[in-house]
Amino acid sequence: MDLALLEQRSATAWEIPPRGAMRVPAVIYASEALVRDMDHKVYEQAVNVAALPGIVTASYAMPDAHWGYGFPIGGVAAFDPDQGGVVSAGGVGFDISCGVRCLHTGLRRSDLMPVQTELAEALYHRIPAGVGSTGSIHLNGAEMDAMLAGGAKWAVDRGWGRPEDLERIEEYGQMRDARPDQVSTRAKRRQRDEMGTLGSGNHYLEVQEVTAVFDADCAAHFGVALGDIVVMIHCGSRGLGHQIGTEFLKRMAIAATQHGIALADRELACAPIRSPVGQDYLGAMRAAINCALANRQILTDLVRKVFRDVLPQARLPLLYDVSHNTCKVETHRVADGARKLYVHRKGATRAFGPGHPDLPESLRATGQPVLIGGSMGTGSYLLAGTRASETLAFSSACHGAGRAMSRHQALRSWQGRSVVDDLAARGILVKSPSMRGIAEEAPGAYKDVAAVVDAAHAAGLARKVARVEPLVCIKG
Repeated sequence: MDLALLEQRSATAWEIPPRGAMRVPAVIYASEALVRDMDHKVYEQAVNVAALPGIVTASYAMPDAHWGYGFPIGGVAAFDPDQGGVVSAGGVGFDISCGVRCLHTGLRRSDLMPVQTELAEALYHRIPAGVGSTGSIHLNGAEMDAMLAGGAKWAVDRGWGRPEDLERIEEYGQMRDARPDQVSTRAKRRQRDEMGTLGSGNHYLEVQEVTAVFDADCAAHFGVALGDIVVMIHCGSRGLGHQIGTEFLKRMAIAATQHGIALADRELACAPIRSPVGQDYLGAMRAAINCALANRQILTDLVRKVFRDVLPQARLPLLYDVSHNTCKVETHRVADGARKLYVHRKGATRAFGPGHPDLPESLRATGQPVLIGGSMGTGSYLLAGTRASETLAFSSACHGAGRAMSRHQALRSWQGRSVVDDLAARGILVKSPSMRGIAEEAPGAYKDVAAVVDAAHAAGLARKVARVEPLVCIKG
């Protein structure tokens, strides 16, 4: 990106002042090096988002921002329904409520390494992964609707998990006001056999070791210490979420024209929040959030069963589960006071700070855990939300490393088998049904996650707590 197009506000804040159709500024939070490496499309998309009706304060891009559909991935924008605010399927993304959850194990490296290969094999054979993967759960119509309304709570009620898990999930495991009736038959059919599956792309299940602690007090509060073994699960709403996004983008393109909304890019298709299409989408999107929460809950139960067989001393309580492709109604303070806003986070993580009333009592002293997934083999991070983030970007932070090149470019640069062998030489066991998928997700195809996290920390979006590095990785 050309820095001459930006006004630098601080070492990690860059502004695009309003011009043309922009209603508010666009702000990019990143180091100079990260901004220079961003595709110019991030600039264009952040500017286009800033022109949407009812947008409040600014259009934001996180340190991991890269080109996306309509909104940049790593984009954050909040809209006020009282000012004609809109909801955009492109501002949520196709993999609705794709997110990460982290589990404690109570184990140390010395417990894991003697059975590393056995554990990797067991997880690979018992956790369905890959394009079109299906599991052993088959939902009829009534159970599908119950799942879409109930989320992780539905899963726990049916024996996939523990009641105490729900306290450590956004929305306490159940997104309210979901409308399964707004989810098409085709979307439901795509999901019927996909519950409890990882899917493909950048989704993964990793067994990781805590290799660095940056904030000892916060880490202790989260129950994390140097040398601990944890598990991270990264996946979303699978085929159902993608189908909802596809269908509503078409409806929103028509609705935008009907409501006189001029779009700089057709991919920004949107509808007024209070319009029938806007309300239908919100109901369907919330159902997809519940699908993703239920999916990660079932996967958690499967993981626990594998550990019970291989490492029966493992405990596996849930540390936290956070989504990063959502639109949620939240109260935020803006220039003229507190308002209820519809906050789009596309490839961005909610990061409520200490004392926030929507956090469980056990986490209010520290702020919300923010789980940042790295690229395959490069490590991930545990962060915590800050009070400052409320005024910086509606309590939002980055969500991962962010792609540095397309999947096609990655395929031209790496071979899956060589990536697996290189990681094995470093003590990281990777299992996947697709060598092509591994090549697409090669570590070099992503930005430096450490640089992304450092920028988020320096900007005040979240504070660093700990780094974890993989020992076992199950990839779709």
